[in-house]
Amino acid sequence: MKEREQSVTIDPDRPMDILDAACPSRDVFVDLADKWALLMLASLRERGVQRYSELQRSLGGISRRMLSQTLRTLERDGLVLRSVTPEASPPLVLYGLTDLGGEIADETRALCVWTEKRAAHVHAARVAYDRRHGSDQGV
Repeated sequence: MKEREQSVTIDPDRPMDILDAACPSRDVFVDLADKWALLMLASLRERGVQRYSELQRSLGGISRRMLSQTLRTLERDGLVLRSVTPEASPPLVLYGLTDLGGEIADETRALCVWTEKRAAHVHAARVAYDRRHGSDQGV
């Protein structure tokens, strides 16, 4: 698991710039740009609140370790809410989007739609690139 700063003081007079490695917005962007984070946000946006196993199935191919790590990161960032009903046997644990998480999930929807719409073009470009460069495996 990656190490994190305990707290960051944000200067309200300093403009945010994700291209500046020292800017606090950079580490937030890096968390969000992770493929599993984006897929998890999309799944929670489309399917709503889910149990751990439902979320794992909906993401297809994610390991339990990566699922747990991504959930912890998104929960820490205030994007995912983990709720536990201890009275249930076994305890019922559900994951859903916070208001902030719903906001970013809605914002990234355009990326998901574009990807689904243009995936064939991207795959064709990869094939053409690999032919030009004498490779059938890509980069």
